[in-house]
Amino acid sequence: MSSSSDSAAEWLETDGLGGFASGTVSGIRTRRYHALLLAALTPPTGRFVLVNGFDAWVQTPAGSFSLTSHFYAPDVVHPDGATRIKTFVPEPWPRWIYRLDDGAEIEQELFVRNGAPLVALRWRLISPRDNVRLSARPFLSGRDYHSLHHENPAFRFDAEVDGDHVTWRPYDGLPAIASAANARYTPQPDWYRNFLYEEERARGLDCVEDLASPGIFNWDLSRGDAVWLIGTAGELHGSSPDGGSTLERFRELRAAEEKRRKKFSSPLERAADAYMVRRGEGKTIVAGYPWFTDWGRDTFIALRGLCLATGRLADARDILVQWAGAVSDGMLPNRFPDRGAEPEFNSVDASLWYVIVVHEFLALAGERKFKLSSTDRRALEAAIEKILSGYAHGTRYKIRMDDDGLLAAGEPGVQLTWMDAKIGDWVVTPRIGKPVEIQALWLNSLWIGAQHSERWLPIYERALESFQRRFWNEERSCLFDVVDVNHERGTADPSLRPNQIFAVGGLPLRLLQTERARKVVETVEKSLLTPTGLRSLAPGEPGYTPRYIGGVRERDGAYHQGIAWPWLMGGFVEGWLRVRGDSVEAKREAREKFLTPFLQHLDQAGLGHVSEIADAEPPYTPRGCPFQAWSLGELLRLDRSVLA
Repeated sequence: MSSSSDSAAEWLETDGLGGFASGTVSGIRTRRYHALLLAALTPPTGRFVLVNGFDAWVQTPAGSFSLTSHFYAPDVVHPDGATRIKTFVPEPWPRWIYRLDDGAEIEQELFVRNGAPLVALRWRLISPRDNVRLSARPFLSGRDYHSLHHENPAFRFDAEVDGDHVTWRPYDGLPAIASAANARYTPQPDWYRNFLYEEERARGLDCVEDLASPGIFNWDLSRGDAVWLIGTAGELHGSSPDGGSTLERFRELRAAEEKRRKKFSSPLERAADAYMVRRGEGKTIVAGYPWFTDWGRDTFIALRGLCLATGRLADARDILVQWAGAVSDGMLPNRFPDRGAEPEFNSVDASLWYVIVVHEFLALAGERKFKLSSTDRRALEAAIEKILSGYAHGTRYKIRMDDDGLLAAGEPGVQLTWMDAKIGDWVVTPRIGKPVEIQALWLNSLWIGAQHSERWLPIYERALESFQRRFWNEERSCLFDVVDVNHERGTADPSLRPNQIFAVGGLPLRLLQTERARKVVETVEKSLLTPTGLRSLAPGEPGYTPRYIGGVRERDGAYHQGIAWPWLMGGFVEGWLRVRGDSVEAKREAREKFLTPFLQHLDQAGLGHVSEIADAEPPYTPRGCPFQAWSLGELLRLDRSVLA
């Protein structure tokens, strides 16, 4: 095994449409989402698992040796292929070297073609040997990616075989699964029962699945490389039905994908590309893999690092212009549901983050002399005006500008800020009233609006005075988390949370004078900082929960009650620098003190990526979604912009 990753670490390959392939270094699937072919039928939503994985083994004169392992109920690992992994590397795509018991070594590689749900695999002998044969059994389902599959009489094992092309149509209403391999296919239908997914069991969810295996592919590795292309029907069009053409098609796909990936200047930029996907005729950003799709708040926060910091201004324009048309009563949707239902607007901050990002995009476009049409510019500026006007006059969920110029929001039963966990009717951190980071976003948005219309300037000045007067907590040398709690004037929530950092860093404007800004940064650093992000609640506070473990209720209850969030590191480091004058020496120190430990996380969970959350206390175990867009985005923003 390579020294950079353990067997439980996860790899990810994406198709640019919202579909992907993912798994662990060991090859043992630990999540219902781990799959060889997971396609987005209505990109980036409507995701279905078509091919869950495969069993593979090699026969030599010395015997039969497995290359794969699976976890079965009750607690059985079988067969023993994972024990033969000699090395694994994730770049430029996942590659394993297996050492067999007789000394033979076999390389396996896997990549997903960008722009299509098509997975390519290859096995080859490291050194020539006679009488080495490879066999593989695909595991099929055809289920929603959140669900599990079970043995049933409706599954169709029959295949259409045309030379080296094999097509299965397991269920009506789903795309056919197409395969092309320079192999001999033998129908041999069977059910593989009781796959156990350990990550699902740990979360208190259904965790046992049955998968269908329609047949076996056989290759003679001694005669050359074994290749296997798997995709939805139509994606393999162009390969004629003979072994040589499939091998050539693989080589063409491999060369094209290698060339595409080499255009990125670093592994971090290649990782960032995984989140950029198509929605209709436009583009969007997937919030995270394997279970998130595109969310408004996440899209705008992540875009700053994934697009602006990396110079992908055309992508930023396309995303922002597309969202400009979605403003409704001053609000942007926070989520587009999978099933075509109405968009959800349960976010007070998504629209304000949009204003921030448009401002930063326009500024960068001017600096880089990026061509922006007058139509697009007007659309972006009009969206800003609609958002500010909608919030000022009042919109959904009692979001409205109060007479002190600050922004009030919230009503019982609705979660509106990024601290948005909800379990049934229980909103864990309701934060109804005037949350601190919402005021920071509102003030920054008013300041931006004032650059286009003078009518926002007096409101900004009034709100700034109110903010500086009403949020300072002299007793704790920091800011209150919420004032006018539950819309009761004069009340304040003193909980020590990270949201206050946005009054100092992470946004264009610093809202506090130097001494107070310094105290906020010091308080946050002392009580909330971990190597992989800021705690969502300080130790010792009522309800503090340091570990994200247990069932759904326990985990969601802990989500914002102490658990550390990597995406907050960007705002903290920027604030830390600002109170030190943004000097070259301060940036050098910040890189060593904060960024270097942060970068170590890239080898811990989702390889080359940053997790959604982590435990708040040592060993700071990564948790939640292992591939999170805004976490990686803020790391890129720190590296390329804040600390540059």
